[in-house]
Order: sequence, then structure tokens, then C-alpha cells
Amino acid sequence: MEAEIRLPRACLLRVCLVVAMAGLTAGLGLPAALGAQEMQPASSGVVLDRVVAVVNNRAILASEVEDEIRLSVLEPGRPESTVLTPQRALGQLISRVLIEQQIRQEDERAAGPPQSEVDARLAELRKELPACVRQNCASDAGWQTFLAGHRLTPQRVEAYLRYRLEILRFIELRFRQGIRISQQEIDTYYRDILLPQYAAGEKPPALDAVAPRIEEILLQQQVNAMFDDWLNSLRKQGQVEVVDPAFESAETQSGGGVANP
Repeated sequence: MEAEIRLPRACLLRVCLVVAMAGLTAGLGLPAALGAQEMQPASSGVVLDRVVAVVNNRAILASEVEDEIRLSVLEPGRPESTVLTPQRALGQLISRVLIEQQIRQEDERAAGPPQSEVDARLAELRKELPACVRQNCASDAGWQTFLAGHRLTPQRVEAYLRYRLEILRFIELRFRQGIRISQQEIDTYYRDILLPQYAAGEKPPALDAVAPRIEEILLQQQVNAMFDDWLNSLRKQGQVEVVDPAFESAETQSGGGVANP
């Protein structure tokens, strides 16, 4: 019966997911292995990682952009036929570095999500992600096949989910609390947006039946607007420099979004 109620999915947050959200490499500094890589002589044939952007003294590496592109397969709202461009991937990473830095600045002792919450989200992803459904990711064999096909590891996926949950919790505490949706706003949405979707002769759902979902949609729309304004402010106040010309584009300048709605 729910399919007959033509409302958008309740999860409209920019990082819902992501945003999703694809994660960052552990910590805010350069990976420990980078120093060792840079010490290798060029004649050894080792492919050196490189810095492509700097956000408030935090370097973003080309390998992180590649990692972001691989992790995009875990975004439930992204069509499978679309490929995340390097420029947009960098834009997302820039936004998330800014958010991560702000979280640490506001609460250095902020606790991450409990393992049980991460495990529950992983189980949900393995059952509901379209690409996973076809490969039977609910089974261990199917999950391993899926990970291998996308060059991912269980540890990387878990870190990705943990980070997304941390961001969602931050947004919940910082933006969602205090927002109140009036009955008039719910009535207006029902009358002006929901009802016109039904053809003559079709019976729409009763207002009382869908009011809670309409309220959630309106609430998340307000949270999205507040979050976008806040993120734009962080970008203006911060020092963001794309040092690799190959990654310069409107997508990186705008941040490319934290995750797909």
C-alpha cells in the first residue's frame, strides 16, 4: 500500500546515504605510508601518490579521490550506470574534510557510533542496495564477490559506514533539534504537492494517513537548507586550494554535494 502514497523517500538529507556518504581515510593527517612512498627513487617504478587539494592544511591525495569513486557504489541513490567523476569526488571530499574538522573543533571528544549501529547499517545495506540484491550480498560468498568486484574491503566499508553515521548524528544534533512543522505546512504540502499527483478518479490517501511522512519530508527539507548554508559558510571561511589543475572544475568549487539526496 505504501507504493500508492506518492511521497519522496523520507531520507532526504544530503548525507543520507551519502552522504552518504563516502568516508575519509583514517585521521586528518597524511597516511603513514605516504612518507615511505615519497622516499622511493623514481627509477624504482613505484607510482607515487600526490596531493591534489589542501583544505585548512589537510592534504587530500589522489588515492583518496580514487577511493571515493570506488565507494560511490555504496550510495543507494546513485544510478548504477553513472560514474562519479574525479572532479565531483574531490568536491565531496573537500566538503567532508570541512565537516570533519568542524565536528572535531566543536567537540573533540565526540564519540563515534556504537558497533551495533554500524553492524545494523551494514546488514541493511547488504540486503537493500540494488547491486547487492543481484549478487546476493546477504550471503557471505555474495558479499565477498561484490567487494572484490569493486576493489573494496570489509574494513573500508565499515569505516565508510561509521563515518556516515557520525555525520548524520552531528546533523541531527546541530540542525534538526528545534525545528517545528506546523499543521498548516502539512496541509499545504498535501493539497499542493501530493494531491495533484493523482489523476481524476484515483483515490488519494487520507491526510491523517500520510501526515507523519509529510512532516518528516518538510523537516528534512529545512535541515537540508540549513546544512547547505552552513557548509557554504565553511567553504568561504576555510582555506581550500585545488593544487592539481586536472581536478579544477565547477564541481570542486561548489563542493559537489556531500552526498546524493
